[in-house]
This record gives sequence, structure tokens and C-alpha cells, in this order.
Amino acid sequence: MKMTIGILAITAATSLVACIADHTPSVSDQRKKEVTALLKSIETGDPAPIGYINPDKYIQHNLGAADGLAGFGALLQQLPANSAKVNTVRVFQDGDYVFTHTDYNFFGPKFGFDVFRYENGKIVEHWDNLQEKSTTPNPSGQTMIDGPTQVSDLAKTEANKSLVSGFVTDILVNGDMTKLQGYFNGDSYIQHNPQIGDGLSGLGAALEAMAKQGITMKYDKVHKVLGEGNFVLVLSEGTFGGKHTSFYDLFRVENEKIAEHWDTIETIPAQSEWKNNNGKF
Repeated sequence: MKMTIGILAITAATSLVACIADHTPSVSDQRKKEVTALLKSIETGDPAPIGYINPDKYIQHNLGAADGLAGFGALLQQLPANSAKVNTVRVFQDGDYVFTHTDYNFFGPKFGFDVFRYENGKIVEHWDNLQEKSTTPNPSGQTMIDGPTQVSDLAKTEANKSLVSGFVTDILVNGDMTKLQGYFNGDSYIQHNPQIGDGLSGLGAALEAMAKQGITMKYDKVHKVLGEGNFVLVLSEGTFGGKHTSFYDLFRVENEKIAEHWDTIETIPAQSEWKNNNGKF
């Protein structure tokens, strides 16, 4: 009887430990929480999340901010009092990178992507791309940030990154439109760009309208491809309307095809206007 009770006690303890382990936040979950809190602190003024940044190494790629923590703080000081609003809608993790999709009021209403790099448990580098918020839905009724937020298909992360990287390289960089259909399930494609409707037909109509207005959009180089499960973010450089431009494109993949797209497009200022020398990418 004592042995039976002892075995039961050990079994119960083992189950409890396993249960606790199942609810212990992973490194990925913890970093997502830290980045979300750091962004929210822009609105709340809470100084605690600053502790997630390495104070001796913070490489800044927002060209409107000087390098380091001091540069970040100086930028925040320029915000009109009580004006900042931050609602992070999507947050993902890929290796040492955490990347987010956020609804901002940051010197005006904007949508933006932020990318943070971790090193030895601390944030050491930051990139972002912000675009003024469209006041109306796109031709298909979508906004720049609505839609699915939950990550799935974690085992397919690398395959999905490869698929999206191929699409951006083949179609947007190299302009090989003969490969376009292979990346999509027919005309089924949900679009969140404020100027473009759903489907490849919507994309074609928008590109035709741009061409008639003499507006060109060209992707020259892919700098980063980050992903978690069915979501993939691509950071690219090129020109839009003749201006040096940073393109951040977020794709959702479903059944090995591109199913949905969000983006922000930001003009890269002349180097004489940069507050740091790290470059946009």
C-alpha cells in the first residue's frame, strides 16, 4: 500500500511539473511580450520596457532618430504631449528577430512594421517602415491592417519563406510575369494595400492605372525575409514614382500559395537628412 501511494505521489508530481512546464512562456513568447511592451511604452511613457534594450548597443535604422538609446529618447521627446497611440495587432518571431505590425499615432496616424534583433537576451537593433493611414478602405473593403492574426503551420515556416522570397524575386524584382500564376490559387488573393482590390485581377487593374498616370514601382533588392508559420515579411528596396523607397510586404500563405498581403511603402530621405549613418536596411 505504501509503495502504491508513493508511486501515485511521484506520478502526480511528475504530471504537475509537466503541466507547469507546458505553461512556462517560451523564449519566443517572452520576446514577443517584451517587444509589444516596448512599443506600447511609446504611448504610456512606462520606462520599464526600456530595460529590454542593451544600453551599450542599440543600432537604429529609423533614419529620423539618432543612434543608440539617447537617439530613441530624443525622438520620443519630440512627440506632442499625449499624442502617441500604439496598438500592435500582429507579432512574430524568427530566430533572433521579432517583427510586428502596428496601428500607430506617431507624429500622425500611421500603420507600421517594426523589426527588432536580439543578441544575448537584449534588443540591439531596430528597423521600421511607416506609412500614413488611409482614411478609407481599399476597393475591396479591406483596411491596411485588418484580417487574420494567428500564426499556424509552424513546421512550414522555411517552405513559406522560400515561396514568398521566390515570388518577390521573380515577379517584383525580375519582372518575370510568366511565373505569376504559379504563386496564387487562381484569382483568390486578399489585398490590404489601400489602392488595390482583391485578386490578381485587382492587382492588374491597379498596375494599369498607375502606368496610365506615369507612376512606376520597381523593386531592386531584397534585404530580409523573415517568417513564422504562415506569415512572411519581406524588406525590400527600390523606387516608387521615381523616389528611393523602402517596401515592407507581409504575406499570409495558405496551402502553399500566397493568400493575403499587407504592406507599407516609405520614401527614403536623402542621406543629408539622416540622423544616423546605419542606413534604412
